[in-house]
Amino acid sequence: MSDGIMARCEAKGLRMTEQRRVIAMVLQDTQDHPDVEELYARAQAVDSNISIATVYRTVKLFEEAGILDKHEFGDGRARYEPADRDHHDHLIDLNTGEVIEFVDAEIEALQERIAAKLGYRLKGHRLELYGVPIRKPKA
Repeated sequence: MSDGIMARCEAKGLRMTEQRRVIAMVLQDTQDHPDVEELYARAQAVDSNISIATVYRTVKLFEEAGILDKHEFGDGRARYEPADRDHHDHLIDLNTGEVIEFVDAEIEALQERIAAKLGYRLKGHRLELYGVPIRKPKA
């Protein structure tokens, strides 16, 4: 992350209570795509006074301020990641719900070519692939 969530909150002029600071710290330290329940459990481990309602409100505030990106991967849970991360795409394991991030130059170039062929200059995209592990036959 370039500046960190705390710095981005301060730059946007958000009032940062101690509980919001804890939630921002938890989000900044995460390497996965947690939902609100997971964020709540992690924040509770740091400050047991944080309520689930506070986490919901803070996540909504951060999302509206452009600090967090919200993803809905089809499992009924909204998941979050910092909005300032480098571009990447997602592969979602339908068995476990694991979200695997990847970047593929070939896919990026193909998307640019498709947009150009249709008369557009690509300004952004979001690619989500859904799959199950390939079971290798036993030898």
